[in-house]
Amino acid sequence: MNFEQFIGWVVLFLLRIMNNPESYLPILIQLGFSIGFVVLALTLSQLLGPKRKTKKKNESFECGIESQGDARFPVSVKYFLSAILFVLFDVEVVFFYPYAVNFREMGWEGFLAVVSFVGFFLTGFIYVWKKGALEWEK
Repeated sequence: MNFEQFIGWVVLFLLRIMNNPESYLPILIQLGFSIGFVVLALTLSQLLGPKRKTKKKNESFECGIESQGDARFPVSVKYFLSAILFVLFDVEVVFFYPYAVNFREMGWEGFLAVVSFVGFFLTGFIYVWKKGALEWEK
């Protein structure tokens, strides 16, 4: 028996096992236990927990600082747009690390892949820049 026949036999065996409804029983048991634990924990905390409600307990609390005013105030969309753009271009930098580690093994094909990757993001950056999304003074 050669390697290809062995792999084919293993795949057929796994398919035969996975097509049986009994193979899903452990997953269903684990799902039942996890849902049961959540329901039990929430129910017990509701039944056994303290129920004294006061005005002071119902107030918002953050870092020991007394809250002032309403938390719902208008925020410029530019803030959220710049945050999303920061995350987008920050994630782009993360994808350079595998290339930097393996750039010799990847050769010209890897170089062209990275150039096209940078080209797509550079096109997006230029589009955002031309649309004025990076200007706060408008």
